Amino acid sequence: MSVLGCIYLTTDIVLPFEGHARQLKVPHLIDEWQIATNIWNAVRYEVDRRGEFGQFILTGSSVPAKLDESMHTGTGRIVRMRMRPMSLYESRDSNGQVSLCDLFNGKDISAIDDHCIEDIAFMICRGGWPAALNHSEKVVLRQAFDYYDAVISEDISRVDGVKRDTDRIKHIMRSYARNISTQVSMETIRTDVISNDIETFDKETLYSYLNALKRIFVIEDSPAWNPNLRSKTAIRISDTRYYVDPSVATAALGMGPVDLINDLELMGLIFENLCVRDLRIYVEAPDGTVYHYRDKTGLECEAVIHLRNGGYSLVEVKLGGDKLINEGAENLKKLAGRIDTEKMRDPAFMMVLCGVAPFAYKRQDGVYVVPVTCLKD
Repeated sequence: MSVLGCIYLTTDIVLPFEGHARQLKVPHLIDEWQIATNIWNAVRYEVDRRGEFGQFILTGSSVPAKLDESMHTGTGRIVRMRMRPMSLYESRDSNGQVSLCDLFNGKDISAIDDHCIEDIAFMICRGGWPAALNHSEKVVLRQAFDYYDAVISEDISRVDGVKRDTDRIKHIMRSYARNISTQVSMETIRTDVISNDIETFDKETLYSYLNALKRIFVIEDSPAWNPNLRSKTAIRISDTRYYVDPSVATAALGMGPVDLINDLELMGLIFENLCVRDLRIYVEAPDGTVYHYRDKTGLECEAVIHLRNGGYSLVEVKLGGDKLINEGAENLKKLAGRIDTEKMRDPAFMMVLCGVAPFAYKRQDGVYVVPVTCLKD
């Protein structure tokens, strides 16, 4: 979802209610404001009139198709924030014994974890939907499919009033899921779709569908990181394809936890989507952004956390196992060795973020190994 909210601090106000003055506290939340966009100017006017912080929170599940030319930009009054599904820490699947902020501050870590591969598969398929908590496994696993069905049948056409073919949407979302956590080109996705489509499907049409999915916050790609390197290695600039929540990918593929465990290669890619989702949530507190890195030699880093103050960290994502963890650590050290530290800082830390590991620890080479179910902001 998306939140557009005033960040002005709270104060009490008096509003008429059924003929009587009633004391109400702010901020006031107005949901799905984009359905009646004139609310925006009314809120902006009230913010100016009151001259106080924290007056309103405007929430919306999509970006308005078209903003009225009379609408004020909101600059200086309204701050935009992105709301995402819950992280594992918010859903209480992570014990939070390792803080991302502590890692940036160089503090020691210590954590124990007892989750298994079956637990991770379930968390991926359940997703971070609030309605999926505190219910039976059958009920919670249905939430992502209900969300997927709503996107196909209603949301993608309602966002801008353009009627879109449901079968075509299914093909696009399935192709996106099959290519999750890769830098696959839009042409590859288009080719994948037209293999099941007898009608003409040009690039402009594909972009229209994908843009609609972005505007209703279904897909959220990761941009490439462009550091200063010692060599002239060419950096790939294509975005990495992600859903806003990994459960959307499994729903698009019609998969459940058992299916994931039977295809660990695909599970590893969708698990990466889960980790990127959580990292995006956790880095909002220290004003960070999550990127990815890949160069022409094939060296890549699934997540680069870059803070506004110039600090950054390098993160590899692995399902688990000593072999994969060692590979991830070696990749991180290789990338760190290519960065020109005369023009940039050294990374604040390097971390292999795991699905299954008995505990969090710091290796002798300085690389941290942390189970995602121990992490918080």
